[in-house]
Amino acid sequence: MRNRTSFLVPINTSKNSNHLKELRFCPKPCYISSQVALGRNDLTHTPLLIAIADFAMIGLKTWKRWAIFGLIGLCLSWMVSCGNNPPETGKGPAPSGKTEVEFWTMQLQPKFTSYFNDLIASFEKENPAIAVKWVDVPWTAMQSKILAAVSSKTAPDVVNLNPDFAAQLAGRNAWLTLDDKVSDKTRSEYLPNIWKASTLNGKSFGLPWYLTSRIAIYNEDMFKKAGITTPPKTYAELADAAKTIKAKTGKYAFFMTAVPSDSGEILESLVQMGVKLIDAQGRAAFNTPEGKTAFQYWADLYQQKSLPPEVTTEGHRHAVELYQSGQTALLSSSPEFLGTIANDAPDIAKFSVAAPQITGSTGKKNVAVMNLVIPKDTNQPEAAVKFALFVTNPQNQLSFAKAANVLPSTTASLQDPYFTKASSNASAADKARIVSAAQMKDAEVLIPTLKDIKALQKILYENLQAVMLKQKSVDQALKEAEQAWNQEYAST
Repeated sequence: MRNRTSFLVPINTSKNSNHLKELRFCPKPCYISSQVALGRNDLTHTPLLIAIADFAMIGLKTWKRWAIFGLIGLCLSWMVSCGNNPPETGKGPAPSGKTEVEFWTMQLQPKFTSYFNDLIASFEKENPAIAVKWVDVPWTAMQSKILAAVSSKTAPDVVNLNPDFAAQLAGRNAWLTLDDKVSDKTRSEYLPNIWKASTLNGKSFGLPWYLTSRIAIYNEDMFKKAGITTPPKTYAELADAAKTIKAKTGKYAFFMTAVPSDSGEILESLVQMGVKLIDAQGRAAFNTPEGKTAFQYWADLYQQKSLPPEVTTEGHRHAVELYQSGQTALLSSSPEFLGTIANDAPDIAKFSVAAPQITGSTGKKNVAVMNLVIPKDTNQPEAAVKFALFVTNPQNQLSFAKAANVLPSTTASLQDPYFTKASSNASAADKARIVSAAQMKDAEVLIPTLKDIKALQKILYENLQAVMLKQKSVDQALKEAEQAWNQEYAST
C-alpha cells in the first residue's frame, strides 16, 4: 500500500475559474480544479489519490490490498483524462565538454519557469563545467515515471519527491547515501527534525527543500458569541470549546473526517496525543493506555454530539464547505487557504483569524516536506550533490519560499523578517504565514514511513468508527486493530 503523499501543485479551489492558482501542498486527499488537471473550467470532485502501483516491485498480496480501496481503476482513468504526455526520460547530449545534471521537478511549470531558469543560470555561471537539464513532470506521472526510470537505470540525477515515497525506494537502495557527501556544517543549516524525514535506518537519502505546516483558522465572531476569548491550543481545550460552542450557538466547533480513505488528520492526532503507532519491528504499538485515551477522546466527541454525525461518511472537503458556510467555527488548513476563503466566502473571511495548529500532550506539530534525492546510479554524483545543495541552500530556499508561498527547511531562511514579523496593516494571510513559520521549531513528520501506511489508517479508522457508533468497546476495537495490523504486516 502506498504512503500518503504530499505534493506541491498548482491548485484553484475557488469557484471563480479566473482566481489566481497557487502552489499548495496536498498532504491528504483534497480537490483541485480540473482547469489545472484537465484544462477545463469546471470543478472536478476527483481526490488527489496518486495510486500508481509499483507492480514490478510489490507482491501479489500487496496488489490484492490495493483492490480493497478500489483506487486503481479510479486513478488510472483519471490520469488518462488528463491527456498530459510525460516528458522523455532519456538524457540528451550535454554541451561539449560539460557534465550534464538532469533535474526533475513536480509540476512547477509554467508558474515558476522564470525562477528556475534564473536559478539554473546562476548555478551554471558559478560552475561552468556543469550544465543542468530541467525536466518538469506532471504530478500525476511522477511516481510511475521515477519507478520506471530507477528500474531501468535511466533515472535523472536530481529528483524532487516527498520523503514518504522516496523512503520506499530508499529501502530498495535506489538513492545515493548523503552522509559522506554533506559536511556536518552544511547539514546543520537544515532544521534537525526535517532532516530526519529523509533518513532511513540511520542513513540520509535526501536533502530537505520546501515545507508547509497546517494552522487553525477560526471564526472569531462565532467564538465571541460562545464567550470564548482565545482559540484552543490542545485537543483537550478543543473538546471544551466544542461543547461550549454547541451549547451557545447550536453549531459545531469543527469537522474532522474519520473516513478510512480520506484525510490522515485523526491518525496524526493520535501521535500528537502520545500514541506510538508501530514499534521498531513494524508491529502494532497503539494498543496502550495512550491509545485507549485517544480512541475514547474521539468517541466521546462523537457520542456527545460535539462532532457532526457525517464525520464517518464525508471527507475533508466537507470540513471546508462547513466552515465557509458558517456552520463550523474552526478549520485546519494551510495559511494560503485564507485567500480561498476570502474569494469564496468573504463574509466568513472577515472573521477568519490564524492560530497555531492544535496539538496534544506531546506538543508536536505536523509538517509536510518535499525533498531532493539523487539516484544511486547517477554518472555524476559530485555534480548532482553540488546542484542539489545549491537549490536547497538558505539563500535560494528563502527566495523560492517567497515566490511559492511555502516555508523553507533551513534555519537561517526562517529567521528572515518575512517569516518573523508582520506589519501593523498585515493581511490575514501574512499573519498566518508568521504563525505557520513559528511552528517549525516543534514540527516534524508525524506519521512513520511505511509502505502500508494507508492500510494502517484504514484499520484504525474502521475500528474507531465502530467505537463511535457503539458497535465495539475501546478495548475490543484496539485489540482487533492490533491483530488486523499484525496479520497484515506479517503477510507482506
